[in-house]
Amino acid sequence: MKFGPLQLLMALVLAIAAGCLGAFAASEWREPAKAQTLHAYVQEEFDLDAEQQARLDALHADFAVERKQMELALRAANSRLAAAMDEEKEYGPKVAMAIDEVHASMGDLQKATVRHVFAMRALLHADQQRLFDRRVAASLTSEPDE
Repeated sequence: MKFGPLQLLMALVLAIAAGCLGAFAASEWREPAKAQTLHAYVQEEFDLDAEQQARLDALHADFAVERKQMELALRAANSRLAAAMDEEKEYGPKVAMAIDEVHASMGDLQKATVRHVFAMRALLHADQQRLFDRRVAASLTSEPDE
């Protein structure tokens, strides 16, 4: 049997479509690796007593609200940066000022996160603190997952 240009083109299109579908399915079915949060680490790795657990839950709830507010402020600062870039179309004074605002918002969020980490540490016993400190140091100095 002889194949003409139309049949070869159809076979190529079907092969490409099948490959794309296979790649999509593989990415959807593969379970992504999730980084364990520090809060989850403390919950899962330490045998917290009832008082520690209650304090940890309260810290986590309070920080969730504070973090959300700061993330919204950062998003607003990024929006103002986008507007300044659109208006000036170059690195001008409005863009520079908007970048400083973004950096200030990012810094505020990082400072609040570090305060939260120390608050979590404070509710742990000395032996738990040593393990916690190692985990924090490792998370700050390790290479990001690729």
